[in-house]
Amino acid sequence: MTLSISCKKFLEEYSQEEMRPGSTGDLTSLMNGDAYPNGVSIETFDVLTDDIQNNPLVQVNGAPIPTYLASLQAGTPMFTFNPTMFDQNNTISTSANVYTRLYTKIKGCNVIIDYLDNVSGTAKDKNAILGQCLFLRAYYYLRLVTLYGQMYNGAGINPETALGVPLVLSSQVKDGGLPRNSLKEVYDQVEKDLLRAEPLLRANFTPTNVFRVSADLCNALLSRFYLYKGRNEDMDKTIQYATATLQNKFILTSLAGFVGSNNAISPNGIYNAASPEVLWIYSGSYSDINTVNFDNRSLPPFTVSADLSNQYDKGTGTSNYGDLRYQYYFQSFTTASGTKFPYRTAKNTVNATYGTKGFRVAELYLNRAEAYARRFLVSGNTTDRTAALADLNTLRQSRYDTRNTGYTPVNITDAQALYTFCKEERRRELALEDCHRFIDLKRWGMGVTHIYTGPDNVTSTFTLPPNSLLFALPIPYDVMLANTGLIQNPR
Repeated sequence: MTLSISCKKFLEEYSQEEMRPGSTGDLTSLMNGDAYPNGVSIETFDVLTDDIQNNPLVQVNGAPIPTYLASLQAGTPMFTFNPTMFDQNNTISTSANVYTRLYTKIKGCNVIIDYLDNVSGTAKDKNAILGQCLFLRAYYYLRLVTLYGQMYNGAGINPETALGVPLVLSSQVKDGGLPRNSLKEVYDQVEKDLLRAEPLLRANFTPTNVFRVSADLCNALLSRFYLYKGRNEDMDKTIQYATATLQNKFILTSLAGFVGSNNAISPNGIYNAASPEVLWIYSGSYSDINTVNFDNRSLPPFTVSADLSNQYDKGTGTSNYGDLRYQYYFQSFTTASGTKFPYRTAKNTVNATYGTKGFRVAELYLNRAEAYARRFLVSGNTTDRTAALADLNTLRQSRYDTRNTGYTPVNITDAQALYTFCKEERRRELALEDCHRFIDLKRWGMGVTHIYTGPDNVTSTFTLPPNSLLFALPIPYDVMLANTGLIQNPR
């Protein structure tokens, strides 16, 4: 990928008529297409985690199902933790080259920011555009640095010297190699962009739908940012910014309201554009796992793992489904034609043209609960314990089947047990959504073991150890070829 492209050239390439924007309205249209991630599929790398399992090939009429073999081949390098998974000798799906896709969007943000002074329009409109682009650039860089760098607070990591990703903050990039900035430099820039974007958006922009960003979303991403940064002193800010958003956006979807009188689950999707829980939606439709309709006599090669599905309380029967996330996320996905997808998350509405990525209020309760639990581990302050449990129970009450049975709050007194429960609850809630599990395993120093059966029916075990170098994903080979200034991650 080359980043050496001028503002003028980019704008000319954007329009076949080479019509460059002359107003903030024109620039907004350009931003919506080239800075926002709408319609862009960005891999969540769930296949690297314990949320996905491999299913052996089933012969149908003496032959394998063609779609099985193609999907198996595409997912095998990542599922088996092959260090060359993104090298030229392996097939890389377009969505898996997150590096190129996100830098393309960063380029769009930079061009628009640099071009603001060249268009007509009010200061309010220009500040609204600037705030959106700063947020988006920060979002992309946080995703890039958490995928291709080690965690800021990782074991043995010095953020001032550890490799992050190249910081490109202008559309006027000179030819030549772009070296990687340090983790600290990238995290500092993400923080700077978000802290600058929030007041700009607060004063100048109110989104009309969940496909555009907002000041509340800035604070939500700041809560995620400080949680990912991960030091004890960052927990206060995780709580601060989660609370700032929850003061305005606190409603959770009550899943019990979607169980009909016949005990059927209404597949409305938790990522519904009309949902009060959703802060932002982006990307294409559905999860990355099992997007192919397989013959019902054979499981797809990669599906939701039994380890994940066993994390949910399945209740006592149709009168009490227990934790409705199991039914709602994994059992209720049926299309209008009757095709059922029991192995794909049903977090968006059936046949929706948008996806299951973005930000929800639920994550804020989880971010804040984890930060409170971390503080309780350090200080033993029971106020933090009470606050963590309050957030966890608020979330869980909205997820349980309370039609006939009242919700029983969890009450955990041991600090380590509470912290562990926070991790488990985060996994249950955010399963197969926006790369959460991969980043959580990475920042918690947890490993993954996969059992893999190849097309030859030979079964092998593959392990990604805790704190493995491979948690900093290899940079795709085409990026390395295009940018001679890059240093590949050790693997």
